[in-house]
Amino acid sequence: MGAYGATRDSAPFFHGAHFQFWSFSRVETSGGIRASLAGRYASALFDLARDQRQIDAVGRSLDALGQALLDSRDFAELIESPLVSRPEAGKAFAALAPQLGLDDITANFLGVLARNGRKGQLRPVIRAFKRLAADHRGETTADVITARPLKDDQVAALKQQLRGRAGRDVTIDAQVDPQILGGIVVKLGSQMIDASIRTKLNRLASAMKG
Repeated sequence: MGAYGATRDSAPFFHGAHFQFWSFSRVETSGGIRASLAGRYASALFDLARDQRQIDAVGRSLDALGQALLDSRDFAELIESPLVSRPEAGKAFAALAPQLGLDDITANFLGVLARNGRKGQLRPVIRAFKRLAADHRGETTADVITARPLKDDQVAALKQQLRGRAGRDVTIDAQVDPQILGGIVVKLGSQMIDASIRTKLNRLASAMKG
């Protein structure tokens, strides 16, 4: 049994895009999005975007922010550094908004994060908003962790397979964690696949001890 309590059946249910997944195992779920600080901020943003019929526009702006966090080390450090003051963060966000083409709701929301000293919550806010938007569209969200970024064809193949599993469209919330070494970890609702190389090595080490 691996770090996530995953078990392996006799046959994989997914092949393709250089991945091989074993059957899901059950995992514990949290108390919901609103249980976390980032979830509460994301819920407030989503409620405002929904009321103003701007969910798609805010979603695109958050996608742009997420990409900027990946592409710009300076921006990532701005978010993460405790040395950046609230006024400094607010000025930086205000300057960034037109560069990324952010809509007014998202731009104003960034100002709220800065004033409240919560700029470090931006990454989880983006993830939580995506989940809320997916639920609103009647989709389910799969949390996916890989050692390297997924290519477009891999994401498409993964969505197709998970759609068959979930019975409806699936939104992929992809994250990169080099510490899993390779393979993939997928959480879909209360179910988990852990096909990471790290977990396989841990299983092998445990078997050798036995």
